Amino acid sequence: MKRRDFLGFAAAGSLAGLAGCAANVPSKARVVVVGGGFGGATTAKYIRMWDPSIDVVLVERDPSFISCPISNLVLGGFTRLEDITRSIDGLERHGVKVVHDEVTAIDPAKKSVRLARGGDIAYQRLVVSPGVDFTFADVQGYEQAMQTGRVLHAWKAGPQTVALRRQLEAMRDGGVYVLSIPLAPYRCPPGPYERASVVAAYFKQAKPRSKVLVLDANPDVTSKGPLFKRAWADLYPGIIEYRGNSRAVGVDGASMTVRLEVEDVKGDVLNVVPPHRAGDVAARAGLITTNNRWCDVDWRTMESKAVKGVHVLGDATLSAPAMPKSASMANNHAKIAAGAIVDLLNGRDAQPLKILNTCYSFVSEKEAIRVSSVHEWEPGQGTLIAVKGSGGVSAARSEAEGNYAWSWARTIWADSLT
Repeated sequence: MKRRDFLGFAAAGSLAGLAGCAANVPSKARVVVVGGGFGGATTAKYIRMWDPSIDVVLVERDPSFISCPISNLVLGGFTRLEDITRSIDGLERHGVKVVHDEVTAIDPAKKSVRLARGGDIAYQRLVVSPGVDFTFADVQGYEQAMQTGRVLHAWKAGPQTVALRRQLEAMRDGGVYVLSIPLAPYRCPPGPYERASVVAAYFKQAKPRSKVLVLDANPDVTSKGPLFKRAWADLYPGIIEYRGNSRAVGVDGASMTVRLEVEDVKGDVLNVVPPHRAGDVAARAGLITTNNRWCDVDWRTMESKAVKGVHVLGDATLSAPAMPKSASMANNHAKIAAGAIVDLLNGRDAQPLKILNTCYSFVSEKEAIRVSSVHEWEPGQGTLIAVKGSGGVSAARSEAEGNYAWSWARTIWADSLT
């Protein structure tokens, strides 16, 4: 098998139901995967491709996969939510059993997970890819404001993406769209600056007297800064205003005000992104180890350092040095985990992998910029590190990069989900 080169072979046959639940001993090794995003779906698929003798059960609560990458274009009106929505049921052709349900509890001692609709599923290895949830309490008044529908984060692609687009469409020409960015780390470092860019592109076309006000808790743009700032100066003079060191500490939906540490800022549309942490299921399972936010893992296997036999992927992890929380990384984490699980269940030592991150960001309807990096296991440091001289950023924004961005998205959707 050549799985170390990420080549696989198609698995024949289908998975045999869930007859071996927690009360029974499965007839062969079973892996349960919690979460059907870029991390979980890819892991489920590749385990089956690399060893069809392993039963794989994927538990995902949402009926469809909606891609966060590309979703900012929905806010600009340059694509539709349906264009970035996919089914995860295509994984069944690889023999993955897809269960549309939610895991409410994990019992590492019994090696089982409990489902919201009832019943337990036993496992030999568990993969948890929960994405992020938010520490709403860090922004005073946030939950109340969000419940009214007046303040949104739209940092999980789906209903809030559509709702925020409607707010932007309804906003008066001459209004102010306020985008508040939390302190890093957060999901998709360049994502907020891409969002500011595509909303400015929409305003330039449809509401030219309007303004994008970026309130960044970080001192400066956290990713691709020079490229974003050049695009803003060239394309959106007078539309985008950027303020670093501007952390939101409160929000009031009634007065449409974001409260900073030193002043209050009013806007017509408030898009406040709260600080992030690992998803709720990771918290309930005791997987969070650092700052009450992130899950520390062994980067050779993605196995949790807190709970043995459980592998944690993607945005929920305590990132290795210079490692972003991105779809590309989650997809690569999945391949580390899949390879390690196949090795461990077959009595072999897991072998570290070298992985690649690529992230595209649109700065207008058709133009994009890119950043990439390569990461490898460094035994002396006990972690993955960025390979010196690898990767880099685009020379300049271009429509060619925009075409590459769409190609990248379609490729990673297919790699993860079909």
